[in-house]
Amino acid sequence: MAERGPDFEASASALGYVYQLREALHLCVSRLGNLDWSLAIEAGDDIEEVRRDGRTYYQLKHRAPGTRMTNASVDLWKTLRIWAHGIVHGQLDLDETDLILLTTAQLPDRSVGSMLQPEESRQRDEQSALEALKVTRGASKSEALTKAFVAFDLLTGAQLERMVSKIQVIGNAPDVDAVEQKLRQAAVTAVGREHATSFLIRLEGWFFRRTIQQLRAGSLDAITGLDFDAVFSDLRNQFGHANLPIDEDIAEMQADLPKHADHPFVRQLELIELGSSRVNRAVRDYMRAVSQRSRWLNENLLLPKEISRYERRLIEEWEELFDDMVDTLGVEAAEAEKVAAARNIYRWAMTEAQRRIRPECDEPFVAKGSFHILADDFRVGWHMDFLARLMAVLEPVEIASL
Repeated sequence: MAERGPDFEASASALGYVYQLREALHLCVSRLGNLDWSLAIEAGDDIEEVRRDGRTYYQLKHRAPGTRMTNASVDLWKTLRIWAHGIVHGQLDLDETDLILLTTAQLPDRSVGSMLQPEESRQRDEQSALEALKVTRGASKSEALTKAFVAFDLLTGAQLERMVSKIQVIGNAPDVDAVEQKLRQAAVTAVGREHATSFLIRLEGWFFRRTIQQLRAGSLDAITGLDFDAVFSDLRNQFGHANLPIDEDIAEMQADLPKHADHPFVRQLELIELGSSRVNRAVRDYMRAVSQRSRWLNENLLLPKEISRYERRLIEEWEELFDDMVDTLGVEAAEAEKVAAARNIYRWAMTEAQRRIRPECDEPFVAKGSFHILADDFRVGWHMDFLARLMAVLEPVEIASL
């Protein structure tokens, strides 16, 4: 067998972190409807859950298939060391804390792990488990377990008994892929099989970002049941027939004016002498709308021809006001009048039109950015002479599609 190098260890460690996050997310999903809890990563333990009636510390161990957790297992004793340290230093109150070791490893018969399974397994034997721990501690010469044995020895007999009574070992637990499948099934239940993948990508994305925020801020910023219920419900609603999801990474995009300075829609804004801050906002809305619409299309979240029907409605509303402006001004209008009237049309498009692609999809950048997309294709414009003016300054190939 080839020697396992540092790359293998790094991959296993990374997989463990993903497992930790997915298991934490699955815990949140399993508690939907119950708002009386909060959950933190790497606070009191790998996962710490706090409820009104107490708390639970979770230690998670993701191991390769076929792995067995024996009485001398590093996973077992490293976990005991963490909990014993917390007890000795007053950081873990056994009167209000349950201790769960969740491992994908198998638990051999009559091993400590098997004897500390939850009550429903009918194999639980706390006294025998404690005796087995003491025997292992006395017989083992493993240097890898030295620190764990030192922590174990610091506990009094009463503390050892109390700690063991609070421990539940769950072996042969679903691995990282199986947990993902559980999450996917929850997504199917929430939004249907067609949109389950898109829903889960966004839910995991929010959870990972929220976890990073919690890790930076500490346990005071733990995820609460109220937080999670609101986010889950809002995301589920975004996948309804009358709505579409708005993605945070897209909604937070900022303008890149230099990259878009020569785009026709920006040239159109120059024709009506728009200020730089408003041009920046236009570029921002254009970028957001292009990105969001592209993602909807890539994930098959839109109905056939839904974009084209939406754009037709926008164009027809614009045509009514644009033609009225042209008729009112006439061909002899002064440039100042043309610019003022064009600004009114543009103001209408940015503040009053706001036609939604779907009834409950109320994100403003969708309509605003869609108008800029149409302006970029010369299908709408603001200045009454926009076509003639742009044809004079842009390359002929850019107008060829008109």
